[in-house]
Amino acid sequence: MSYIRHGTPVFRKTSFAFFAAGFNTFAILYCVQPLMPEFSREFSISPTTASLSLSVTTIALAISMLVFGSLSEVWGRKPIMVISMLVASVLCILTAFSPNFHLLLAFRTMVGIALAGLPSIAMAYLGEEIEPKSLGTAMGLYISGNAIGAVCGRIISGMLSDYLGWHIAIGGIGLISLVATLIFWISLPPSENFQPRKLEIRRLGKSLIDHLKDPELLCLYTMGFLLLGSNAALFNYIGYVLIAHPYSLSQTLVSWIFIVMIIGMFSSAWTGKLVDQHGKQKILIINLLIAFVGVCLTLDFDLFMKIIGLGLFTFGFFAGHSIASSWVGQRASHNKAQASSLYLFLYYAGSSVGGTVGGVFWSIFGWGGLISMIAGLLLLALILSVYLSKRQYRYKHYDVLRRQNPVKQTSRNP
Repeated sequence: MSYIRHGTPVFRKTSFAFFAAGFNTFAILYCVQPLMPEFSREFSISPTTASLSLSVTTIALAISMLVFGSLSEVWGRKPIMVISMLVASVLCILTAFSPNFHLLLAFRTMVGIALAGLPSIAMAYLGEEIEPKSLGTAMGLYISGNAIGAVCGRIISGMLSDYLGWHIAIGGIGLISLVATLIFWISLPPSENFQPRKLEIRRLGKSLIDHLKDPELLCLYTMGFLLLGSNAALFNYIGYVLIAHPYSLSQTLVSWIFIVMIIGMFSSAWTGKLVDQHGKQKILIINLLIAFVGVCLTLDFDLFMKIIGLGLFTFGFFAGHSIASSWVGQRASHNKAQASSLYLFLYYAGSSVGGTVGGVFWSIFGWGGLISMIAGLLLLALILSVYLSKRQYRYKHYDVLRRQNPVKQTSRNP
């Protein structure tokens, strides 16, 4: 097998291609988040209904990822990724011409299905084609593209909406995504190490059930659901608070609030080093506590304290997500790609459920009610992290006893 190595021209082209791909995916996915107050005004709908513009996309993405990941094993990696990006970009442009909210939701659902062809395959391509020693760098650039795309998609659409309306805002994101698709298609080399396989539904189904029977994996999947559910609920409705009295901020200023997402790029990398030194259990609990404190600070009336709270929550959220997602790969003993896909499925499903249910709390109980809901989700995540920590302690204790008493060891798993 020939691998792509760090420092070579083909490595730089591949890394740039996946940076563009990550930007494309998350710019399209999250461009509607700052536009929800605009949807409420123009279509005379509640914040909860407006949040469906993101929720239907993420749930369609979550379900479709399970399908595209399996299809790529048969049809190949690059063709599906290119088609996925192209179709999603075109659908994003068509969304800008929606005359009513029902058609907008239909387009956003199709966008979610189309987008699923990239994240479900990207990591498989990188794992097959990039030299193991260079994989961390390539993966880091791809994730950076995700983060920058999510931030820029929100900021660009928010600013364009403020001056030119939401139609131009979404259309502009679609045009930028078309350029990113072209870059990806030209820059990415075809797969060299991909081996087509038969689509064995029965084997995939059995493996899926095995993953769901594992208590630790089930906890991690639920944690992903709770984390992104909290994130979507918080950022879906913060715009409604900030454009209203007494803050009365413009749409442009509100969209710049999403710059706090950049914190996630640093917290994930920094957390990785701390995990190596102190273990993932302790660092996960600490970061969930940071997220909990941050979301509680957003209850403060002072705008500066609200922004500090958003920053702390974002730090804890991204760090917690990076630990939980990597833990899945370590825990799964077989079909690791499928185990990761299951995590992402529940992760994005959490965005849909949390974002929409959060709207109900916001509409009925106001900001305090919404924050109480998010705090509850984070407390559940904390309970799960403590449970996982105790299980890990039992495993270590069992291993110590087994080494001390090799004759008495049993095959039973604690």
